[in-house]
Amino acid sequence: MVTVEIEGEKISLESLLADFKEIREMQKQTEKLIKESSETQKKEFGELRRETEQLFREIGEKQKETDRQIQETAQRQQETDRQIQETGKQMKETGKQMKETDKRLGLYDNRYGQMLEYMVQPNLIKGFQKFGFVVTKAYKDTRITDPSHKTIAEIDFTLEDGNKVILVEIKSKFTTEDVSRHIERVAIVKNHASQRGDTRSYLGAIGGLIINNNERDFALKTGFYVIQPSGETFDITAPMSPREG
Repeated sequence: MVTVEIEGEKISLESLLADFKEIREMQKQTEKLIKESSETQKKEFGELRRETEQLFREIGEKQKETDRQIQETAQRQQETDRQIQETGKQMKETGKQMKETDKRLGLYDNRYGQMLEYMVQPNLIKGFQKFGFVVTKAYKDTRITDPSHKTIAEIDFTLEDGNKVILVEIKSKFTTEDVSRHIERVAIVKNHASQRGDTRSYLGAIGGLIINNNERDFALKTGFYVIQPSGETFDITAPMSPREG
C-alpha cells in the first residue's frame, strides 16, 4: 500500500484518490444542480417576463379604450353644449317673437276695442232709454284719480241719469275675469264718489263683439247689463236684479 504523509498524518493513496473522486463527484452534482437551478430560474423568469409583457399589453389596450371613451365623452359633451347653446338661442328668439306677437295682439286689441267703442257709442244712450233711463250726460274715456293724482280707475263710457250713473266697459271679447275686474272698478268709483258726498247709485254694464254664453250669464248674474252685437247694431240685455253700488 502506498501511503503519503500530510501534516503528520499518513494517508493511503487509495483513500486519497477515493476522497478526491468523491469530491469530484460532489462537484459535478453541485454544478448540475446549479445548472438545473439556473435553467429553472431562466425558464421561470422568461415565463414571468412574458406574463408581465402580456399584462402591460392588456393595460395598454385598456388605456387606449379608456382614452377612446374619454374622447367620445368629450365629443358628446361638446355636442351637448352646442345643442344647449342652440336651444338657448332658439328659446331667446322664440321669447322675442312671443313678445312681439303679444305686442301686436295688444295693439290690435286696443285698436279693435276703440273701433268697437265708436260703433257702440251712437246706440248706447238710445239702448238704455228702453229701460227707462233718461241719460242727461255721457262721457267717454273717463279717468278717476285719487288726491295724489294717481289714476285709480278708467271708464270707457259713463252715462248719468239723475240719481243713477252707469259705468260701461267695452271689450272685443270679455271674460269672467273682465267682469270681476269691472265689479272692482265700479266699487272703486262708487267709493271715490262717496268720499266727495256723491250719494247716487252706480250701475255696471259690459259689452263685447264676441261673447260666450257662460261669460254672458256670469255678467248678468252679477247684476251687469250686457251689450252685444245684433245685426248692424247692438242689443242691451238687462239683469234680473241690477247691481247697484
